[in-house]
Amino acid sequence: MDGEQVLYETAAILMHLADAYSPRHPQAHPQAQLAPPLGSAERAQYYKWMLWLSNTMQAMVIHHFYPQRMVADGNTEGAAQVKASAEARLGDCLAQLDALLAGHGAAWILGAAYSAADPLAFMLCRWTRGFKSRPARDYPHIGPYLQRMLERPAVQQAIAAEKLPPPVV
Repeated sequence: MDGEQVLYETAAILMHLADAYSPRHPQAHPQAQLAPPLGSAERAQYYKWMLWLSNTMQAMVIHHFYPQRMVADGNTEGAAQVKASAEARLGDCLAQLDALLAGHGAAWILGAAYSAADPLAFMLCRWTRGFKSRPARDYPHIGPYLQRMLERPAVQQAIAAEKLPPPVV
């Protein structure tokens, strides 16, 4: 909730917070710099990755954890197939994310600067921690990225507040 406005959808909340804490906002916290400047090429990449994480990767996460939503009631075999397919497709998503991090060789999703895309990617990668196949932490560039995220004080505070049991990622 932001004042009287109620938001849902993780990407929408993060994008709103990034804009609310940008230098152009009347109650700005420019030190946060959670999104690149409006109109920049970096901002276009930010939009791309926020929407890809939300619409592509998170959609597969939902299919993995709630496969019964995609089949008729009682179709346990179909649900198992949906779950397995979603996990395989999430492997493709993780490979793409790993290639992104490898390609620019920088610390964060958008490169050198931490942005609102990073907590979204972290959350989605965290959800793979129990995968029978390859969880996010096992990718050569995502694993160190997740460790960098875990070192952030705000992430440590969130883990403590939520009492998240190991493994966190």
